[in-house]
Amino acid sequence: MEQFNVLVIGDKCTDKYIYGECKRLSPEQPIPVLDKTHIEEKPGMAANTEVNLQAFGVNTLLISQREEIVKTRFVDSNSGYQLLRLDETPKVGRIANAELRMALLHMNPDAIVISDYDKGYLNDDDLWSLCHNFNRPIFVDTKKRRLFQKDNVYWKINEKEFNDLDKDHLPNDTHLIVTLGSRGVKWAGTTFLPQTVKVFDVCGAGDTFLASLVYQFLKTKDMRKSIDFANRAAAISVTHPGVYHLTQDDIESLYGGGNEKVRSDALQAPGMDARAQLQRH
Repeated sequence: MEQFNVLVIGDKCTDKYIYGECKRLSPEQPIPVLDKTHIEEKPGMAANTEVNLQAFGVNTLLISQREEIVKTRFVDSNSGYQLLRLDETPKVGRIANAELRMALLHMNPDAIVISDYDKGYLNDDDLWSLCHNFNRPIFVDTKKRRLFQKDNVYWKINEKEFNDLDKDHLPNDTHLIVTLGSRGVKWAGTTFLPQTVKVFDVCGAGDTFLASLVYQFLKTKDMRKSIDFANRAAAISVTHPGVYHLTQDDIESLYGGGNEKVRSDALQAPGMDARAQLQRH
């Protein structure tokens, strides 16, 4: 695999999973009692994107908030069902310009990936400044409603986020990638159909898609091939419980064959069905 340098900027979290068995209801309330068996913790959000980039051999540097965001999920091990999610989200400080300048000087990245969960680390001005002061490829996954056109900037959002956009501030369709979950991905009037898989958990699948997209684009400079590749990578992610990080076996299987099933179809207007999307959690 080719070696690339990628600077990852955005909100990170710890994804915590508390697993156990549900065999009875509480005597106090009609709710299940989870008998804890074990706990797993994994890097999430921007950190999940970074880990998946590293799986491809990418040299990464993550700039993120210092405050700790934790998402705790309580899971019944027998059924795989999530019973409850508890979020701990403190007030997050903004990105420090000095830290960003040092990172750019230190790394000289081939691309920047912005994973913006809109927790306060990046505001609209920060996003604009980042995208207009760097001329190599920038990939942005954001919950913000106003996007913009710049030739080196590519936006990756899910269907709900697309429906919520300010339609007066959109990039060209060749710079906007919309994930549709079980219905695939739309880009430049083309729908990339997904592989048929048994979905276990969609947590973090959007991060896997983003990391795979960035690596393949740096490798090929071909957006069509990169989206197809990322679509197949996300399909691997959703077949595993919890936030999943690609393995070397996964990557070898991705290069074993492509999914060329695409159809021409213009991106629909707001109101399109948002079922089963690859949600950014």
